[in-house]
Amino acid sequence: MSFWSRKLGAKSSLPALVFALTSALAISITPIAAAAPANLQAVRAEVERLQEDAAEAGENAQAAKIQLAKLKKQLESVQQQADVQKQSVQAIEKSLAAIAVARYKSTGLGEGVELLFSSDPSLYLSAAGSLENVTRKQAIELRKYATAKQRLDATSLTVGDKLRLVQAAEARYRAQASQVKAKLAQAEKVLAKLEKADRERLLKLQAMDQEERRKYSLEQAKLANSVSGRAGKALKYAVAQIGDNYVWGAAGPVRWDCSGLTMRSYQQAGVRLPHSSRAQYGYGRSISRGNLQPGDLVFFGSPISHVGIYIGKNKMVHAPRPGARVQIAEFSNYFGRKKYVGARRL
Repeated sequence: MSFWSRKLGAKSSLPALVFALTSALAISITPIAAAAPANLQAVRAEVERLQEDAAEAGENAQAAKIQLAKLKKQLESVQQQADVQKQSVQAIEKSLAAIAVARYKSTGLGEGVELLFSSDPSLYLSAAGSLENVTRKQAIELRKYATAKQRLDATSLTVGDKLRLVQAAEARYRAQASQVKAKLAQAEKVLAKLEKADRERLLKLQAMDQEERRKYSLEQAKLANSVSGRAGKALKYAVAQIGDNYVWGAAGPVRWDCSGLTMRSYQQAGVRLPHSSRAQYGYGRSISRGNLQPGDLVFFGSPISHVGIYIGKNKMVHAPRPGARVQIAEFSNYFGRKKYVGARRL
């Protein structure tokens, strides 16, 4: 059994509708034998546009997810700090209570009880006018309390701020995830409007394109054979996934989105990347367009919403969008509607 047969075999259990949409909507790179009627071309263009929008929303969601995780970590750290400070305040309060009892025993009801039941011992001291009536130890404990309480109050405000940021990030993530589903649902509605005969014709034409893309990608994958080092390991892993389906949020082993593919590919080379094209742009060092080398990550969109791995000769291996498979494609200053924004070398 050939490599490609094994790859397709791994997908044989996918629902028939998903397979049909994937086959029907792959990007064409060569002229097809019989041109599709204008209405079918329009339907195809509209569906691909919606799928590209879904992929963009998916990468926006991944970026929001990364930010959400970062904020949650910060919130957890501040909450732990607040817990420690709260314990410190409680410990000092116990010490002050002991002092108040001692004062009561030595001076009687008035002064000791005032200190014991004061909501803020530091205000009690101010009202007293001086430290003449308390021991040196009492003064130190009261100052400790005032400082610890002030720190706890400030940290509590920070906890509230971080919590609101986390809630906002969660809302952004949910909104972008919902946008992915909405765009894909729109694409399905557009396809559903086709007559049965037209849909079958579209499926047939797209299947021809899919086969041409597969042959082209496997032929161009040979460019990775001469690449060594980390870049070579990443590229060889990426091209081994040619033909796998795009699924938003997926990072293997047989389904991928764009940043999931680049993340796993470089993981094989010992490089840890986040699952977000926007976040991945912050790794490595910037490379000019004229100095691109195989293995460089190439980024598209403003804000960044797509990433691939440069393989040479103005080509990249990538997971394009829903309805398409991992493939090798050409790019210049744009990839589809997304503008090329830069490259990073890891």
